[in-house]
Parts: sequence; structure tokens; C-alpha cells
Amino acid sequence: MLRLSKLTDYAVVVLTAMARSDAPVHTAASLAERTGLPVPTVQKLLKQLARGGILASQRGAAGGYALLREDTDVTVAEIIEAIDGPIALTDCVDGAEGACGVQSLCPRRGSWDKVNEAVRRALDGVSLADMALPSIPDFGIAPALATDPRSEDKVRRAALAG
Repeated sequence: MLRLSKLTDYAVVVLTAMARSDAPVHTAASLAERTGLPVPTVQKLLKQLARGGILASQRGAAGGYALLREDTDVTVAEIIEAIDGPIALTDCVDGAEGACGVQSLCPRRGSWDKVNEAVRRALDGVSLADMALPSIPDFGIAPALATDPRSEDKVRRAALAG
């Protein structure tokens, strides 16, 4: 099972809170209050996301953190890498020489690269903006309704009727 760390999950929560807000700069305390996460966890995430090139930090009385790019230009892959490091299903990835004890004997050496690249491409195809979209409960309604911005009323009516 491919599973992301809790910190990566929390990073997405914090970043989506930032993306949904109209405020240009956010403090750790305000994000912690908005997300329900502890302030020290948010502080740690903000520092890692800034080191990862997703956020900019601003000092001073009106300081805090801001997204460096539009939420449509930040990918889930970038968020994962900022928190957890390179995306790979195994230690058998390009540039990871010596990470595996049987690397020189392994007949699958390099074979996982295609899988790792496919996972990376999939995660690059999902933006922070996609993650920040509100979820619409599935009431057995056609998927097209979920993508129609006017569908919220249709979903609500169908739920009440069903």
C-alpha cells in the first residue's frame, strides 16, 4: 500500500486553507486555528514548505507565509517532495546508489523506474487548486453533476428527494 505520511496530509490541509483564503499572508497561529492542527506542527510544516519552494516567509509585524505561486501551479508531487522527499515506491530509483543492499545482484534494477515515473506523473497532474475544491457528497448522482459548478443545487435537491 502506498501511504503518505501524516505530515504530508497535514501539509495539504494547511495549503488548502491558505489557497481558500483571500489573505495574502498567513501566520502559523491563524492556520492552526483554521485547521485544528497544533501550532508547533503548523510551524514545522510552514518551514519545510518554504524550504521546498512552495511558500515564501515574510518577517516583521505583518509577516507570515504566502504561496509563491498560484494554487493551480503547485502540484501534489511538489508538496509530497517538500515534506517526505523524493517520490518512489522502492529504493531502486535513479540516483539512489547504495540504498539497496542487493542492488548489484538484482535482476529488477531499474525496472521500477517506469512505475515511479507513472506515479510521479499522476501526482503532477493534481494541483493544490484541485485539492482545495470542496467535496460534493456522492448521492448516486451522475458524475457530470459533480463537475458542473451549478450542480450544488441539483445535488441538494436530489439528496432531499432520495
